[in-house]
Amino acid sequence: MENTRIERDSMGEMSVPADALYGASTQRAVLNFPVSGYRFPRAFIRALGLIKAGAALANRDLGKLDPSLSAIIVQAAMEVADGKLDAHFPLDIFQTGSGTSTNTNANEVIAHRAIQLGAAKVHPNDHVNMGQSSNDVIPSAIHVAAAETLKNDLLPALDALHLQLLSKSGEFWDVLKIGRTHLMDATPIRLGQEFSGYAKQVEYGKLRVGNAIRALEELALGGTAVGTGLNTDITFSGKVCRTLWEKTGIAFREAANHFEAQGGKDALVEASGQLKTVAVSLFKIANDLRWLSSGPQCGIGEIQLPATQPGSSIMPGKVNPVMCESLMQVCTQVIGNDATITWAGANGNLDLNVMMPVMAHNLLESIRLLSNSTQLFADRCVAGIVANRERCESLIEKSLAMVTSLAPIIGYDLAADIAKESAKTGKTVREICRERNILPEEKLAEALDPVKMTGNS
Repeated sequence: MENTRIERDSMGEMSVPADALYGASTQRAVLNFPVSGYRFPRAFIRALGLIKAGAALANRDLGKLDPSLSAIIVQAAMEVADGKLDAHFPLDIFQTGSGTSTNTNANEVIAHRAIQLGAAKVHPNDHVNMGQSSNDVIPSAIHVAAAETLKNDLLPALDALHLQLLSKSGEFWDVLKIGRTHLMDATPIRLGQEFSGYAKQVEYGKLRVGNAIRALEELALGGTAVGTGLNTDITFSGKVCRTLWEKTGIAFREAANHFEAQGGKDALVEASGQLKTVAVSLFKIANDLRWLSSGPQCGIGEIQLPATQPGSSIMPGKVNPVMCESLMQVCTQVIGNDATITWAGANGNLDLNVMMPVMAHNLLESIRLLSNSTQLFADRCVAGIVANRERCESLIEKSLAMVTSLAPIIGYDLAADIAKESAKTGKTVREICRERNILPEEKLAEALDPVKMTGNS
């Protein structure tokens, strides 16, 4: 056929698209796994390229690879890392559980591209894959890709949200409002105090992302097939890790125990668990803002979210908390992804986990979704929040919970009786106390001062 060429691997001949840089083994996987249309994301392909470049440099330094050949392989591998050859990585996520098909894909692409760049002969296995196995390359690529995206994408997004929430906490510090527990009226609180709580949740989220990065810094490289390091030099992994550190700014290092690194995937489960916790925090924040802005006339209505788009095709003028809803859906997806990663991590068998591609897909997807939605939420929602001060003050005065500060003065039973009358008649606690002459006006004003009820924090 005019648009194909014949390539060979250890199983024989295969017809491959004429312009493809990959070879026979990759084409077999193309035919075997037309499952989902999901591909390994850019961050993962970048990580593969960086690892292959680092390996070529390490093998050169070890005297196992001719310096000129190493240089051409590095050039080709960096084209992979830089996204210039993404079209030649066609394989589905749902493939061989070790990710061998994608490691082979990288080896073939780099070998063919190196020949285009002037190398006389480059073998995908003998040269590009020297000192490696799919069983240590793929888990290492997952770690590198996840750590890089956590550092470069999610942490900046959380930083932006944290700063916006801190700013709003200061802006709203003098806004007094009613607190709510069980979704029922409670004692007064500052709107700024509520926002300070949200800001602290995000601050802790940043720490959790840092913990996730640290969990991913150990790499399986150097373990080759089962963790014994067969067919590689004992210093190979350390040399590649130094290259990866230089390229990413992340302190990657050889795994302390290669059998743990390849037999288990606990670091990925831990990283996903940290992301799940961040998602739970963000869901709570977004949902709270949705509640506080509800109505606006017939709900809580204590804050106003920025209007970003019309909210209804039938109700003119309706505006919905769409940025909150978008983030909440992302958080729900991340929690679901964590369930997949958890179960996949538990299903490692003996000396290798064969659920790595789906773990990579879900972990990197969680990072991508959280990064994008958190930044949008900070910019298009939190930055534009306005406090409805009059509404906040009105609800405080009408709240039955105002009687709480009277209980130590007049006793619990009398305070409860006043609350019941307030609920029955619609009169405020202050009005009932005046009618009954419970306290002198000066003492009543002091007891019902909402500022004093908010404490000092």
